[in-house]
Amino acid sequence: MRVSPLCVTAFTATCAAGTGRRSLAEALLSRRSGLRPNDFSSTPLATWIGRVEGLESEPLPPQLAPWDCRNNRLAWLGLGQDGFRERVAAARGRYGRDRIALVLGTSTSSIGATEEGYLRVQPDGEFPPDLRRPMIHSPHSLCDFLQHALALEGFCATIATACSSSAKVFALAERVIRLGLADAAVVGGTDTLCGSVLFGFHSLGLLSPEPCRPFDPARRGISLGEAAGFALLESRGDGPWLIGYGESSDAHHMSSPHPDGRGARLAIMQALASAGLEAGDVDYINLHGTASRMNDEIEGHVVAELFPPRTLASSTKGWTGHALGAAGIVEAVITLLALETETAPGTLNSTEVDPACGPQIRLDNERRPMRYASSHSFGFGGSNCVLLFGRERP
Repeated sequence: MRVSPLCVTAFTATCAAGTGRRSLAEALLSRRSGLRPNDFSSTPLATWIGRVEGLESEPLPPQLAPWDCRNNRLAWLGLGQDGFRERVAAARGRYGRDRIALVLGTSTSSIGATEEGYLRVQPDGEFPPDLRRPMIHSPHSLCDFLQHALALEGFCATIATACSSSAKVFALAERVIRLGLADAAVVGGTDTLCGSVLFGFHSLGLLSPEPCRPFDPARRGISLGEAAGFALLESRGDGPWLIGYGESSDAHHMSSPHPDGRGARLAIMQALASAGLEAGDVDYINLHGTASRMNDEIEGHVVAELFPPRTLASSTKGWTGHALGAAGIVEAVITLLALETETAPGTLNSTEVDPACGPQIRLDNERRPMRYASSHSFGFGGSNCVLLFGRERP
């Protein structure tokens, strides 16, 4: 089924590599990583992280204090970049506050606040008074916060499908607008570092003791990060376009992809079909590329099978770390920046490409005319999403 193209009239991302589009683009072009030795939690694990500065010292404005927590602080910081809040306010004036959908992805939402509550539990078994705010202990905390922060009253949904969460928001928003439930949509996502994530990935043996090296034969695991990103989707306007997407759920294993990459392949083929494109039409692919052994090998193999060698492909997690539920949106923004600058970022920290992966994977940045670019997000449990963007309306 062909999708109804949507214009990305505004977009922004905030992560360890940059606060806002300009800062992020400069980091990509200068190959400056946002990763640093882990200093998160009272007993930091020996790994590298992509941490956003300032979240501990900047509480939410007084009118938004009931939602105050680290995750929502990062969301608020992200909303303040690139004039995004103002662009949403202008859209609210055009369409009405009940006609703009809000679709956000998150993996852990504000679970960090819940962790703090248990660390500071009172003798009577209750959370401390400052954390007795039920909404911040809900998976829907982020969406509820942004509904109030942006004064929106329309369709509202939280997507939590692990690493593909904030990629799938584009697909749901397209369906919501096509069905007439909204005239525009704010999409995006936020995930912050927390103990559950760091120690959880450590228990799986997936954390790298050095900066992650996607697709490198000597890769040793992932580097976790945090990010917030948002986009405004409308049926008309100036900007790049969402022209296709594909989704799949291979349900092969709780944490490992299907060994033949069936889910990834299906999502890629659906995205191409929905955009009316052939694989050779895609100029750049932002790969999921986590730097874990099996994920990279399987994704690299599928891309090598489907795309011609001239296609540029890379993982940008060496800049940002793996932002979990926010990975989809921050990498969609990087993909849009690649279209805008006609410069494909390489694969930072890696020194060679694993022979098990394909010739599409580039280590160095490369400038080339671009019309179409895609972004891959493949989550735990085989929850996959591929987004296709174009410079112009098809």
